[in-house]
Amino acid sequence: MRHFLTINDLSKEELHELLEDAITMKQEVKDGIPHPHLAGQTLGMIFEKSSTRTRVSFEVGMYQLGGHALFLSANDIQLGRGETVADTAKVMSRYVDGMMIRTFGHAKIEEFAANATVPIINGLTNEHHPTQVLADLMTIKEHKGELKGLKVAFIGDGNNNMTHSLIQGAVNADMSIIVASPKGYEPDQDIVDEAATEGSVSFTYDPKEAVKDADIIITDVWASMGDEAEIETRLQTFKDYQVNSDLVDYAQRDYLFLHCLPAHRGEEVTADIIDGPHSVVFDEAENRLHAQKALLKKLLKK
Repeated sequence: MRHFLTINDLSKEELHELLEDAITMKQEVKDGIPHPHLAGQTLGMIFEKSSTRTRVSFEVGMYQLGGHALFLSANDIQLGRGETVADTAKVMSRYVDGMMIRTFGHAKIEEFAANATVPIINGLTNEHHPTQVLADLMTIKEHKGELKGLKVAFIGDGNNNMTHSLIQGAVNADMSIIVASPKGYEPDQDIVDEAATEGSVSFTYDPKEAVKDADIIITDVWASMGDEAEIETRLQTFKDYQVNSDLVDYAQRDYLFLHCLPAHRGEEVTADIIDGPHSVVFDEAENRLHAQKALLKKLLKK
């Protein structure tokens, strides 16, 4: 694996090895055991979309690995003034050991990867959010012990980056996944079709059908970054897709609730669910750090 642009860049074996390494390094941090696997190395981080968890987890992760992370907003580099993606990738490759990019269209990060001579990590695009799903899978593994055979239900906007990466991640981890969304918000069919050749992927317009006997319930905000102008329309469209006490009654008794955060309590999820005993959202947020450290180690260690 040279780059990490989607979950599909990892084989099943690589995914499980990475998750085990992440769990090991998480325990090492708690035990005070240093692991400077990337001593002297630098990660360039280009942010065209802002983030709390992505920036902090990558910066802290590189520090704990003995390296350095360099934050670059679009206004800090010539990319924001019209320099081509290809030229930026070639120049940055002369300075840093790897790059994490958080941007809009997925084609841009593919162009970065095509022109870079160092590993490129997708910190988020409009179509995929693979680093978040690594943390999700790690969290589920910690709490459930095994991933294989679990049923994942995603409730909300099916045509967004989280859903697409979750579909790929669930199949790669030998879990089944069902997505429930309103009409017009179905997942990308090409992603569904590709994943369906490897595992169990299904779709429904009925959130109760999706949640029935689910081991894992996941949702996301109804208006992602860039969709703010549609918020009033989306509040009406998604009102029957809220994760609440009535809906989770259809799930397994020991279900886990995940949300990539930030969350809008009272919209996609009620406070009693996200702050309740089945919620692991803050373990999930913490695990961005550990899962990404395992990824950085795999890609950058020389």
